[in-house]
Amino acid sequence: MDIQEKSGLEASRVRIDEIDKELIDLLAERQAEVERIIDFKKKHHMPVRHPTREEDMISRRRLLGADRNLDPDYLEEIFRTILRQSRLEQTDSISKNGIRPGATVLIVGGTGGIGSYFKDWFIKSDYDVRVMGSRDWNRVEELCRDIDLALISVPIDSTVSVIEKISPFLPAGCVLADLTSIKKAPLQAMLKSHKGPVLGIHPLFGPTTSTMDKQIIVATPGRDADACKWIIDQLVEWGAVMVQSTEDEHDHIMAVVQALRHFATFAFGRFIFRHKVDLFRSLEFSSPIYRLELGMVGRLFAQDPALYSGIIFASPERIRLLKDYILSMGESIEMVEKGDKEEFNRQFSEIAGWFGSFSEQAMRESTFLIEKLIERF
Repeated sequence: MDIQEKSGLEASRVRIDEIDKELIDLLAERQAEVERIIDFKKKHHMPVRHPTREEDMISRRRLLGADRNLDPDYLEEIFRTILRQSRLEQTDSISKNGIRPGATVLIVGGTGGIGSYFKDWFIKSDYDVRVMGSRDWNRVEELCRDIDLALISVPIDSTVSVIEKISPFLPAGCVLADLTSIKKAPLQAMLKSHKGPVLGIHPLFGPTTSTMDKQIIVATPGRDADACKWIIDQLVEWGAVMVQSTEDEHDHIMAVVQALRHFATFAFGRFIFRHKVDLFRSLEFSSPIYRLELGMVGRLFAQDPALYSGIIFASPERIRLLKDYILSMGESIEMVEKGDKEEFNRQFSEIAGWFGSFSEQAMRESTFLIEKLIERF
């Protein structure tokens, strides 16, 4: 490289630094406009997210990028990141608005993970929040006096007994709700023990989640939906996506989504533990999809075993499903022993037909995750 070429390279690097500073200045300018939008939305009680506008904006940015010989996918990823940050800023500010500010909320189990998480959100939104732990039953009458919402956030095994124990102390108009990952037994207990409004709630995320933006919460109606509406509205205000379900549908689907998935992950982790697989060495040979799968296994074993045993063995239905899963694995032994590729291919094709178009969607979504993982590692 001669002196002239080196000088040109340095000049290009300097110019790139200047452009990066301009980009940062423009992002700061954009953020100032976002803050004006936040003030307007707060004043007029408008929702944070407008999905149709977001998708229209992304489409227009893709076209602009294509006109300038930029990869539209690259532009889309950048602007989705910008839009998400904008939503987070708006949610953090707008979510401080309480639907019923000043209302009194008692969180039973509010010293635990998810209970403490919701405690912070209610406090931030100007609610009067009380917390009840296992040592506070001597104060139960005082803690329940004039409350508007009693939110039960205790381990699954204790939920029904806690509901039955606290219900006699609740005001008639108080909403009784729970945060349990099963819904049928808690909902039946609440309806039986409390004559006022009842609502089942299941947040499909953990207490380490920094924001409720686009997080899913399942609501199972119990009694007096009108009296419970302000709670649903508050969760939406915080950015959550609400899914309504009956308790039977919820428990049936969650047996697969939670119990079966966690048990299968546990079983894989136990298998590689028993075979003393060198985890870190295996990663050196691994594809990104293996790293992702192993990461999900490691994530499970980084958490509280009591939490997962409570979820996995929460109901007779879940135990029956796990037994069916184990038996179905056993049915494959003959095929494996014979090395029966034809039978494997036949079953594979049959299952692929059942998955249908979802397989293509899964391919796109998993490819996106894998590419992000490659960028990280």
